[in-house]
Formats: sequence, C-alpha cells, structure tokens
Amino acid sequence: MTPWDVRGPQDRAHEAALRVVAALDGRTVATAESLTAGLVCATLGTIPGVSAILRGGVVAYCQDVKVGVLGVERALLEGGGAVQEEVARAMAAGACRLLGARFAVATTGVAGPGPAEGHPPGTVWLCAVDSAGATSTRRLALPGARDDVRWGATAAALGLLAELAEQINGAGR
Repeated sequence: MTPWDVRGPQDRAHEAALRVVAALDGRTVATAESLTAGLVCATLGTIPGVSAILRGGVVAYCQDVKVGVLGVERALLEGGGAVQEEVARAMAAGACRLLGARFAVATTGVAGPGPAEGHPPGTVWLCAVDSAGATSTRRLALPGARDDVRWGATAAALGLLAELAEQINGAGR
C-alpha cells in the first residue's frame, strides 16, 4: 500500500476475493474462521458465480468448535492457545476435510480491543491449504481498531489463498 492509496481494507478484501475466484479456476474452496467471524466467506460470497466453487465456511470462535468440528487437537489449544500457526493449519485442514474442498483458508488471532492469550490486538495467523498437500501460512501484526483488524485479516487471508492457488497453477498441479 502506498501513501496515496485511498482504498480501505474492505476494498482490498473484495479485490482479493476476485483474485481468488480467478485463481481457483473452478476448484472448490472452504473457510475456517475465528477472529474474522465469517467475513472471509461472506466476502467470497459477494462475487457473482461463486456458488459453483464455495463449499461453505465454519465460524469457530469457541475452542470447543475448533476441536469438535474442525478437528484441532485440544492439547494444542491448551498448550499454546488459539493464536498460533499450528492452530491455523489445523483449522484450514479441518475445513478442507469437513466441507470436501480442494482449498481452504483459516484465520485465528486477536481482533481487540485488548490483548488475549498474551498476544496484543492485531496478532493474526493465517493458513491456506490445498488438499493435495501444499500449505502457506502468514503471521500478521495489524494496526487499528477491531474492525480494521478483522477486515485487514480478511483481505490478507484472501490474498494468501490467491497466492497459493496461483503457485499451484504455475506448477501445473
């Protein structure tokens, strides 16, 4: 982003969703979301024709949902909390498996306004996976109020998913 870029995080999220749909090229996608509470899936849902590829999403705000629905190991959550790379990976893999998608993206972190689990607001872990085995993760430290963090995480998650799909396209998989 440049100093003269007047787009907000919602605009960037929508642009990233368009990029995801193009990169997926008919392959299916699912979401697993904690701090974004469904914004990633809802943003994908704004794209005309996405019903052909969007399998669904799981909002897993509660630890029990992460464990019982997405298959995140309880010991992982008890040992380090929800704000860690391994949890994002397990959430994304769980969404792929549960919803029968080729790709999935997961978000976990602290939206704010205060810290949680020893992490400052704006701490986010993202993971995009391909059911064939490719994985990409990213840690963010986002500035701003709660909505800024949630929309920033949404834009970044969709961008990460697009990058993974584009890499796989380039590899001919």
